[in-house]
Order: sequence, then C-alpha cells, then structure tokens
Amino acid sequence: MPGHSNSRRSTRGIQSGFTLLELLVVILIIGLLTGIVAPRFLSQISKSETTAARAQIDALDKALQAYRIDMGRYPSQSEGLAALVTAASADPRWRGPYLKDQVPLDPWGSPYSYRYPSARGKDYDLVSLGRDRAAGGTGDDADITN
Repeated sequence: MPGHSNSRRSTRGIQSGFTLLELLVVILIIGLLTGIVAPRFLSQISKSETTAARAQIDALDKALQAYRIDMGRYPSQSEGLAALVTAASADPRWRGPYLKDQVPLDPWGSPYSYRYPSARGKDYDLVSLGRDRAAGGTGDDADITN
C-alpha cells in the first residue's frame, strides 16, 4: 500500500492547474482594476492636452510680443500668426522668424485663432477651441485663451 499512496500523489501533481472558477475570479479582478485605473489615466491625458495648449499659447504670446517690439505693432488680422514665421512685407524692421518652426496646431489638431484687435479688451486674442473644436464648452471642451 505504500506504493499506492505515491501513485495518488503523482497523479495529483500531474493534474495541477487552474479551475474555471479561479480563472473567472482573476478576470473579474483585472476588469475591476481596469475600471478604476483607466478613467484616472484618461483624465491625466486630457489634463496634459490642456497644459500643452496653455504652454503653446504662452509661447505664441511671447513671439507676438517680440514681433511688436520689432515692428511697433501686432500682426494685422489678415497677416495672422503666419507673420511670426514669414515676413508679410519687405519691412526691414522684421527680425524673425519669431518661432522655431511653423505656427503649431493645438493639441487637438486645430489651428489657433488669432484676433486683432481683441474682442475681449486685450491687445489681441489667441484661442484654442478645446477638445470639442466648438466655441464655449466646459471642462475638457472649454476654450483656452491668452
């Protein structure tokens, strides 16, 4: 009989593995963790897009200030932000380009809106329409302005 108990132990060792119930519990736990972590991760992505838009508006604002110092004025509405990269006229005061590359798109792939003169009582308006690409909005869809 001692050999008989050894054969039982060896067959138990061969049959080791996970039961269907154990696999379902693991899948449930992974699903719950994903449900908790994913919304937090996605909210961080939207915060980073908003932060990037604010940083780009700040960089455009600095470039516009440098343009004004050199030219004595801000770019006209028709010249737009392109005047920061290429001279609109043969004015010898233009010392650009005032941006390293082309005028950037906002983090959602839309161009920044430049209004001169401002509709809000400032020198000019720089606006990103946000994630929804429509005026107004709240939260992640809110407009970002200078």
